[in-house]
Amino acid sequence: MLVVISPAKRLDWEERDVAMTAPDFQDDAIRLTKTARNLTLGKLKDLMHLSDDLAKLNRDRFKAFEDAPSVDVTRPAALAFAGDTYQGLEAQTLDSDEMAWAQEHLRILSGLYGVLRPLDAIQPYRLEMGSRLKTRRGTNLYEYWGDDLSKALNMQGASVGTETLINCASQEYFGAVAMKSLKLRVITPAFMEDKGQGPKIVSFFAKKARGAMARFVVQNRLTHPDDILGFETGGYAYQPDLSTEDKPVFVRPYPT
Repeated sequence: MLVVISPAKRLDWEERDVAMTAPDFQDDAIRLTKTARNLTLGKLKDLMHLSDDLAKLNRDRFKAFEDAPSVDVTRPAALAFAGDTYQGLEAQTLDSDEMAWAQEHLRILSGLYGVLRPLDAIQPYRLEMGSRLKTRRGTNLYEYWGDDLSKALNMQGASVGTETLINCASQEYFGAVAMKSLKLRVITPAFMEDKGQGPKIVSFFAKKARGAMARFVVQNRLTHPDDILGFETGGYAYQPDLSTEDKPVFVRPYPT
């Protein structure tokens, strides 16, 4: 199986003693960076709804972005992102064999880099997939990426011999995958909390659970869609009565 997750706004730029790989869409990242670099501070602030300080930080990041970056300015993607999903993924604790498997079966969707492998070298950036960044390809990043992401996922699915993709990404990011071009069966697990008044999705917990599901797939080298139904990390349990074939639902008591 392939499993996809979203990136994170927050970064962990701690140095890691690990060999990195080059992103497949590095040229696109360079192209998009040059486009963003031409925006005024005010337009960059409005584009991503940033505070003054964050707008300045990201302007400086785009200006410092290198076409051929050295190891010193890059970090492996799965270890550099530090949001809620990555608290669940805990990539820094995967052993070398698990990380090697993840390199083939885990993908991170990115507004700037398109599709990333866990060990792909990234530079510090922030560019949400939902950003309405105008390029020659259209008025936003969905139009920019077109069916490129679907083709990349199809190719990787064929490479590892799978017809199944476990979607643990947010709708903002998975919405950039052109479904008409995607040849893989998509299974999107949902994670809910139950306070005693019926299960509901709580964003923070759902994001962390999506990362934990990706970790579960990686650590157990899952190959069949039904294998994910055994996910119990954090107290979740599969609920067949709430589930459909391509949207399994996992529920746990609301954490106290």
